[in-house]
Amino acid sequence: MTFDPKLVSQPELLAQHGIGVVAPFDFALDRELWRWTPDDVSLFLTRLPYVPVPVTVEMASALSDHSIVRQAVRDVLAPEPLAVAYACASGSFVRGAAGERTLHQTMLSAGAPAAATTSGALVESLHLLGARRIAVVTPYIDTVTGRLVSYLAEHGIEVVSSVGMGLLSHIWKVGYGEIVSAVSAVDGPEAEAVFISCTNVPTYDIIAPLEKMLGKPVLTANQVTMCSALRRMGRPAAGSDQWLVQFSSPTAA
Repeated sequence: MTFDPKLVSQPELLAQHGIGVVAPFDFALDRELWRWTPDDVSLFLTRLPYVPVPVTVEMASALSDHSIVRQAVRDVLAPEPLAVAYACASGSFVRGAAGERTLHQTMLSAGAPAAATTSGALVESLHLLGARRIAVVTPYIDTVTGRLVSYLAEHGIEVVSSVGMGLLSHIWKVGYGEIVSAVSAVDGPEAEAVFISCTNVPTYDIIAPLEKMLGKPVLTANQVTMCSALRRMGRPAAGSDQWLVQFSSPTAA
């Protein structure tokens, strides 16, 4: 018996290109990242080493340690991704704008053909949308949320209101209802966009409904990370009903 390639409806999809993803040890939303990923792009995920502390500034600093990030990038290069994404918001903003730039350069120096960090992708996305005043929702304690506010200020982005949920662990268990309530509470007419921080906060299904309700872009950590990484490959993200995906596609007019 021989295989007939005509039985495959789209044989060109067999040729895959990939994105390497460096994620925190407790990252639980692999499936969410895939939802922004086109059918002919694969994700190659690796996780940073376990850190035995709660979600604090200390954890974020440990997750952005250059030596472990460098090793993680090298580990994920084996399947030859076209770009590598550091998928952690707090780890990429905790040391400020200079720290994010150094983290990005560390990834390139480790061999990444192109690199994106969650916090760098956030700034890039806000610039694409022309948003300079935003509302912010985070799952963090106040000291971590404060680092995000300071990081954005360094880039000329004003956080007009913010709320942190005060969580120290198990962030991936936050429900959509809690997030919607937090966004509703923090948004106001002075905010040009809303950002929901942390790659461990599930958001995919609520982005478009929130944007329709608020009449403005709603950005999330996983969304900006994936859009930025895919742009570095010259590819659009899936999820065309989301404001950022429409504006950030490399094929957008």
